[in-house]
Amino acid sequence: MIHKISALTTSALLLFLIGCTGTRPDYLGIKGERLADCPKTPNCISSFANPTDNEHYRSSIPYKKSLVEANTILKVKLEQMPRTKLIKVDPNYIYTEFTSLIMRYVDDVEFYFDEKNKLLHFRSASRLGKSDFGVNRKRIELVLKDLDI
Repeated sequence: MIHKISALTTSALLLFLIGCTGTRPDYLGIKGERLADCPKTPNCISSFANPTDNEHYRSSIPYKKSLVEANTILKVKLEQMPRTKLIKVDPNYIYTEFTSLIMRYVDDVEFYFDEKNKLLHFRSASRLGKSDFGVNRKRIELVLKDLDI
């Protein structure tokens, strides 16, 4: 009897953890030379948000290297980060999924190299929930820190 309860508990926990990943959004990517807008919830940061929106906005960063070099440098940095899975790498776009350590929540993180203006734009958003306790902002700051592009 105890073995059955233990198996049921383990199964329930596994299903709960799988449910934390959410479904990959279908609105990601570059559309009209932009990334998707942030939802109204505070668990998103984007360089395309309104600059007066202190909750969601963070300025893009300029890049001086060639598009190929800048893309490669960012890709290598992302590959070195824990619990990161590169989903799509195009010449001017990188999409990654970051998974939290304990609850296995997945955040969708995108980077767009605006070649015309030589700017690196980004969007980082949680798939589930409302608050992320600033995790997406901290992650973007960590990625951009000392990024020599």
